[in-house]
Amino acid sequence: MTHPAYGVLRPVTESASVLLCNNPNIMTLDGTNTWVLRGPGSDEMVIVDPGPDDDEHIGRLAELGTIPLVLISHKHDDHTGGIDKIVELTGAVVRSVGSGFLRGLGGPLTDGEIIDAAGLLITVMATPGHTADSLSFLVDDAVLTADTVLGRGTTVIDDEDGSLTEYLESLRRLQGLGRRTVLPGHGPELDDLEAVTAMYLAHREERLDQVRQALRALGDDATARQVVEHVYTDVDEKLWDAAEKSVRAQLDYLRA
Repeated sequence: MTHPAYGVLRPVTESASVLLCNNPNIMTLDGTNTWVLRGPGSDEMVIVDPGPDDDEHIGRLAELGTIPLVLISHKHDDHTGGIDKIVELTGAVVRSVGSGFLRGLGGPLTDGEIIDAAGLLITVMATPGHTADSLSFLVDDAVLTADTVLGRGTTVIDDEDGSLTEYLESLRRLQGLGRRTVLPGHGPELDDLEAVTAMYLAHREERLDQVRQALRALGDDATARQVVEHVYTDVDEKLWDAAEKSVRAQLDYLRA
């Protein structure tokens, strides 16, 4: 099977498979990747991000087998909307950074924590920036990066609680893990974490330079929308609203 493959559990690594939700749009790319983690010989599995409130998708997950634990990468509804339905169907404990998504007695996730479940050791890594609560998860020689590193394109910084300063630091931290398989929240898997984070960092620096040039042309008090229209001429206008979120983060970064 190749990406995208809706409604079919697709093995990607020895311990990670993906069930792609059929919710494609501008922000989710092909849809939300729900990751299913299971060690060799285990009759249990860990779900990372159940996805949106989609009966068909959640039903397929519940039919896979015993699911004692669900991990949440960050707050966005395309990753969290299905929490209560999967708990209802499986009785799973749900763990996240934010208390609003906790179900059962697992408690909040913490940076550096090692989770022993489904025959695997899963390391929790705080990677804020896309959102304040963004996490990545390390399993064997792969990293589940959620929306911090995507399988295609680049990430939008949430204009509610995202931070470009934190995002750049998270990319550097991920880059320091070396060459690992990237298992993203959207888009296809990638072979080399080190290379893709280097590309992301270079892209951010390029955009920052473009925003600096735009401010010189438009004036220091230019709005995010004015900067988008000046800088993002190489991007489909359908994406300008999303780009505006990132530009606000870039302006906050530069003005700080």
